Amino acid sequence: MPTDLSAASQPPATFHDAQFEPRQSTSRFIADALRTAIVEGALLPGEPLRQDAIARQFSVSAIPVREAFRQLESEGWVTIEPNRGAAVSLQSADEAREIYEIRASLESLAIGIAIGHHTPETLAEAKRLLEAAENEPDPTLYVVRNEQFHMSLYAPADRPRLMELIGQMHRRGERYLRLKLGLPIHKDASDAEHRAIFDALVARDIEQAQALVTRHLLSTGDLLYRFLADAQALAQSSHVKKKRRASSRTTSPKADR
Repeated sequence: MPTDLSAASQPPATFHDAQFEPRQSTSRFIADALRTAIVEGALLPGEPLRQDAIARQFSVSAIPVREAFRQLESEGWVTIEPNRGAAVSLQSADEAREIYEIRASLESLAIGIAIGHHTPETLAEAKRLLEAAENEPDPTLYVVRNEQFHMSLYAPADRPRLMELIGQMHRRGERYLRLKLGLPIHKDASDAEHRAIFDALVARDIEQAQALVTRHLLSTGDLLYRFLADAQALAQSSHVKKKRRASSRTTSPKADR
């Protein structure tokens, strides 16, 4: 396997700690390492994930590796096909847009429920997380700060199942969000939108807060859709040109004699 996964990932627990935890903790450690490698681009879309090689990498049996694959498949990071094994899921323009459409619906609902239950303490915590995201230059850490800020907006709603669904969508959209953060102008725009949402929260303006959250997430989904659709069209065009060049070489006058 071309990537040193243990070096690409820095989970909270050490590798040796994970070895002595129950089997499920080991599989979770491996899943976290693979997810980090995918997010950071060390594992590319479509790249095969060799079960035996990963088991050797982490000095474990194949069982926790299979469990890690199943976990990542449920989150959309990995695709498992019969007789072909696991591979990093391809990035999809349609999936990116749909994830943010779902988030817009769920998070608009959540902030509408939560806004009346915020206290000075919860607002202070949301502001702290907002500023932490604004001041975070590292794209990998910004993804974490971004989720923490969003979740702080909704936590007072006291809807654990709703929060679980929102968390799942954040995880599924994590590697797509990193595409948006590739250009500083997009981070600056996101930071400004976050501050507007927070101001509406402080003002207890439910309608405005819901409208801003919805607009923020739908615009991100549309941006990612256009970016990925353009990239896919460019890749297809390049593939067609390569096929034409190859075809022209095989039908040259020398080849016809």
